[in-house]
Amino acid sequence: MRNVAIVEDEDSAAETLKNHIAEYARLNGQEFHIDRFRDAVEFLEGYQAIYSVVFMDIQMPRRDGMSAAVDLRAADKTVSIIFITNLMQYAQKGYEVDAVAYLLKPVSYFDFALKFRKALDVYVMNEEQTITVNTANGLCRISTDKLMYVETVRHRLYYHLVDGVVEMTGVLYKVEDELKKFGFLRCNQCYLVNPKFIVSVKGLTVQVGSETLMISRPRRNAFLAELAGRYAGAEGRDD
Repeated sequence: MRNVAIVEDEDSAAETLKNHIAEYARLNGQEFHIDRFRDAVEFLEGYQAIYSVVFMDIQMPRRDGMSAAVDLRAADKTVSIIFITNLMQYAQKGYEVDAVAYLLKPVSYFDFALKFRKALDVYVMNEEQTITVNTANGLCRISTDKLMYVETVRHRLYYHLVDGVVEMTGVLYKVEDELKKFGFLRCNQCYLVNPKFIVSVKGLTVQVGSETLMISRPRRNAFLAELAGRYAGAEGRDD
């Protein structure tokens, strides 16, 4: 069973979404638990990263859904967001917070089903690549497919994502134990890097995305050997 949140102040619109979810579940042999919130403030208070999909209305009292989605994405990098709106112009802004799709009111079942299926597929694709970290602002769910590297500076950890940085207290060796199964490699005492984002290795440097990181001289040979092994394994799986 997957958890779905509906953040919608209009009772009729929320009921339509509930009915569409129930119909989708019936037709596809799936089960969903639905939590309905009447505004974004209520939804974000004590937020827990338990949802697969969040339906977020854009125009709501107290706080609009677009700004609320920014805070939601800061706490949960994996959940699929679908915006609900009356106006097309608001929908386009949804992609700034990596929204999967938008639905225009009144929401038809056909449009709903297409985008709900896409949202579930995106979540499932990321689910097995997810870790949860404990930040000063609470738990944050991260997809390792978006994590380029982890840096440590004076007992602080910085998770460098393609769309931002998550900071927390911790030590790198514990993170290394968790990220090994995702293929992350240590290039020196300060960095764990995701091979998927390595652009090049030159001398004692490795380019990860647009960042150039140092490789320690004692670690260089082992790092290159591990990297070659990862690439060889990836090529074998592609065959």
